[in-house]
Amino acid sequence: MKNQWRVLLLRAQHRAGIYASNHFSQPQFQVHLNPNLQSLRSITSLLHSHSLQNQASLRSTGLLDFLNPINTTTRCFSSETALEQNESDHVVLVADIFSKPRTCDDIKKEIELNNIAINHDMVLKLLWKLGSSPDVARRLFDWVLESDCERLSSKSYNMMLSILGTNGLVNEFWDMVAVMKKKGYGVSKGVRDKVLKSFEESGRNGDIEKLKALFASGSIDNSAEKMCSKISKIVRHDVWSDDVEKNILDLSIAFSSDMITSILDNLGTDPNKALIFFLWLEESGQFKHDGCTYNAMARVLGREDSIDRFWKLVHEMRNKGHEMQSETYVKVLGRFCKRKMIKDAVELYEFAMAGAHKPSPQCCTFLLKKIAVSKQFDMTLLSRVVKVFTGSGNVLTSSTVDSVLKSLTTVGRSWECNKVLKALEDGGVAATGDIQSKIAFLLSASGNEEEASEFINNIEASGSNLDHKAWESLIEGHCRAGNLDKAYHSFQKMVEKEGVTSANHGFDLLMNAYCQENRAIDACKILIQLVREQQLEPWHSTYKSLITKLLVQGGFSDAINILGLMRSHGFPPFIDPFIEHVSKGGTGTDAVMFLRGMTSKRFPSTSVFLRMFDAFSKQGKHDEAHNLLSKCPRYIRNNADVLNFFCSMKPKEGNTSGILAS
Repeated sequence: MKNQWRVLLLRAQHRAGIYASNHFSQPQFQVHLNPNLQSLRSITSLLHSHSLQNQASLRSTGLLDFLNPINTTTRCFSSETALEQNESDHVVLVADIFSKPRTCDDIKKEIELNNIAINHDMVLKLLWKLGSSPDVARRLFDWVLESDCERLSSKSYNMMLSILGTNGLVNEFWDMVAVMKKKGYGVSKGVRDKVLKSFEESGRNGDIEKLKALFASGSIDNSAEKMCSKISKIVRHDVWSDDVEKNILDLSIAFSSDMITSILDNLGTDPNKALIFFLWLEESGQFKHDGCTYNAMARVLGREDSIDRFWKLVHEMRNKGHEMQSETYVKVLGRFCKRKMIKDAVELYEFAMAGAHKPSPQCCTFLLKKIAVSKQFDMTLLSRVVKVFTGSGNVLTSSTVDSVLKSLTTVGRSWECNKVLKALEDGGVAATGDIQSKIAFLLSASGNEEEASEFINNIEASGSNLDHKAWESLIEGHCRAGNLDKAYHSFQKMVEKEGVTSANHGFDLLMNAYCQENRAIDACKILIQLVREQQLEPWHSTYKSLITKLLVQGGFSDAINILGLMRSHGFPPFIDPFIEHVSKGGTGTDAVMFLRGMTSKRFPSTSVFLRMFDAFSKQGKHDEAHNLLSKCPRYIRNNADVLNFFCSMKPKEGNTSGILAS
């Protein structure tokens, strides 16, 4: 909670994000290359021609197994969307951590406490965000440099260089330039332009000339970025051959991890050529691949048409002690999700959870949702995700269950709720009242009566009882689906299990559903039976709603009977709809039935008679008003207000005086 408040307080000042991903370990696999291999020309030939002769040539080197693997090992997956959910919070927290001077150990503890992994992508985003805070940016940069320099690329150095130059830290700027030269990193054109502008605004003519001279001496043409572009063009332009190798070697480049990463990224649209280049580097002794270059190659191969090569590469990477970076994890994830490669997604998730850094809980939820909406719903995959998640000491939450249930509903798979709930329960999720209610409603509302019954039986078989709110949801779902008999049966079972004291809401749902299906008379019979046999006491609103619907659906006498039950439960008579109904379509005889039914006495008060007379009059039914008057007791007929009313009413066929006189 403390950290959550911290995030809220800091978010106003920081608005960026990155997620720390996870690195994996899986079954042992390693590619063994022929040490006598001098050229990869044959690989290229194979990629352009699948003749048996070429395949035999490659098989002798051991490369065919790599390029066209037959067996793959267990794979795993995660979600770009899930991984990005905590980006903003992580960046806010990291920026706060480095906002004050701290020891390396304190920083490490704080980062571990918040479960954050500062990777290359996060470093870039933080440096971009801290452009106007050079002290904080410098503390971050120095800490990353000391703890893991592989996370600092040419781009990282250029961003830090820009911060120093644009904030007037000139000496530090030139010191950084010197360090970058030693690493083979050039100053980018964008940084040069920004810093030149800053130097010009502050009148640093000497530094302006020095910076211009730096570029005039070849900082641009001979920069690592420029060399990356040249090599990428060489590899991409022709089929691999001795000439291609010679052209690369003639550049006399001292390959670095960062440079190779950039080249592989540039070759990303042609995974075959990228792989050839990757293999050639180590076979020719130009470079021994590290975690960064392996990850760069993995990002290129992590696609549908190179999936087997991807898995062999990442398994080899792990066997050599390298972990998958979050950038790789997220990027491959994005492609897998887009291509609906759910099985690979789950296998990669298992792979990730077996590594040193676990994916976030949100990643588990995301995968479960993806499985739920996949074209072919696979309970085995869902169970595997749950198993590996809980097996790592995590706990599934109700919000995760809710998300999966919603996903099932969106694709019309509500009937799978029981299976999903069973898998989640095996993972330690308790079927709380809220979860019970949602599943009960989903199953009944979708018309899955058998599954709904199975759900109830499963709950009872586990030694639990269905929560009364879950019963109400079950009834509401059956009503929504139009299965009124099933809804009534569920209500009876709820009363049997829970009693009538908490049944009013469920009964109200049932009555409304019957009325909406023009079965108000059937609803009335059910109400009378339950009141008399089960001592049910419906809500006042239930009575009122039922009376209104009965009058509309031809249940006048039934509505009058309901008035008596209302009175027995202490509710005031609901007379307005009766007066309106009788005045519009009834007779004086109907009015008498209503007036007698609304009270325990022989007749109600004079004011009710006057309202009825007035309603007939407003409808122009003077004859019915006189008909009612003739059936009234003498004390009503002789009442002064009644006499005045009829005297003021237009006479009808001259019979008013006769009625009044009788």
